[in-house]
Amino acid sequence: MFHRRQLLQSLALSALPLTWAHAQATFPSKPLRIVVPFGAGGVADLTARAVAQKLSENLGQPVVIDNRPGAGGIVAGELVAKAAPDGYTLLLMSNGTAVSAGLFKSLPFNPRTDFAPVSLLGLFDIAIVVPESSPHKTLADLVNFGRAHPGQLNIGTINIGSTQHLAGELFRSQANLISQIIPYNGTPAVINALRGGQIDAAVEILGPLKPQINAKAVRLLGVMGASRPKDLPQVPVVRELPGLSNFDVSSWNALAAPSKTPKAVVDKLSVEVAKVLAAPDMVQRLAGFNVEAKASTPAQLAQWLDADIKRWSEVIQKAGIPQQ
Repeated sequence: MFHRRQLLQSLALSALPLTWAHAQATFPSKPLRIVVPFGAGGVADLTARAVAQKLSENLGQPVVIDNRPGAGGIVAGELVAKAAPDGYTLLLMSNGTAVSAGLFKSLPFNPRTDFAPVSLLGLFDIAIVVPESSPHKTLADLVNFGRAHPGQLNIGTINIGSTQHLAGELFRSQANLISQIIPYNGTPAVINALRGGQIDAAVEILGPLKPQINAKAVRLLGVMGASRPKDLPQVPVVRELPGLSNFDVSSWNALAAPSKTPKAVVDKLSVEVAKVLAAPDMVQRLAGFNVEAKASTPAQLAQWLDADIKRWSEVIQKAGIPQQ
C-alpha cells in the first residue's frame, strides 16, 4: 500500500511540469486587460491603446483597455495588485507609480513589491517654456536670471505632487535657483498664467504644449531628458548646462503584472511587448503622441522603478511637500 501511494504521488508530481509547460505554451488563451490609471484621450491612454491593438494582433487574443482614473493612480494600482497573478490583468505604470511611494502616507499596495515589472513602453519629454515675449531667449538666460535675482523667478506647473511639479522642484534645486514653484489646476491654467504674465516659466509635458509652441504663443527653451527631441534637434537639454550633466528627467509609461505572476508569463509578455515597440509603424505612431517607443526587460524596469522611487521620495522630502 505504501509503495503504491508513493508511486501515485510521484506520478502526480512528475505530471506538474508537463501541465505547467502546456499552460505556458498556450498563454494567452483568453482576453487580456490593461488597467490605465488615467482617463481616455491622454498620452498614457493613447499609448496603451496603440500597444494593446498590436499586442492583440500578435497574441491572437483581445487586449482591452480599462480606464480607472482618480486617487493618484491608487484605484488602478490596487485593482491590479489584487488581481489573479496569471498575466491576464496588467497595470499601465507611470511616473505616478514611483511618486506615490513617497507622496502618500499609506497605500493599499507596495509600488515595488506588489507588481511584477514587464517592460517599459515609452518616454515623453518634459519641457521648460517661457512666454514668447520673455526676455529669456535661452535656457542659460533663464537660469542666469534666477541665480542673479533670488526670489524673482516664478515657475508654474500643474498640481503639487505631479511629475511636472516634482521635475520643477528638482530643476530648481539642482540649478541652484531661489525661485517659487507655483502649482495650477491643470495644463490650460498653467498656459493661461504663462501667457498672462503671472509666471515667468513653466514646466510641462512637451506634447500638450506643441500647439502653443507652433503658434508662437510660448517659447520652448529646453527639455529635461537625456537627449534632444528627435523632431526638434535644435532644442537643448538641461544637462547641457554647466554643472547639470547628470540631470535626466522624462515622463514614462510601462506595463506590470501582479507580483506572483509566473516568470515564464512575465518573460513572454516582455518579449511580445518588445516586438510591438520595435515595429517601425509603432515607433512612428507613438512619435505622433510625442512618445519615444522604448522597451526593457523586466529586470531593467525594476531597476528603473527603484531609481525613480528613490529620486522622487528625496525630492518630496527636500521640498517639504507634506505626505497625503
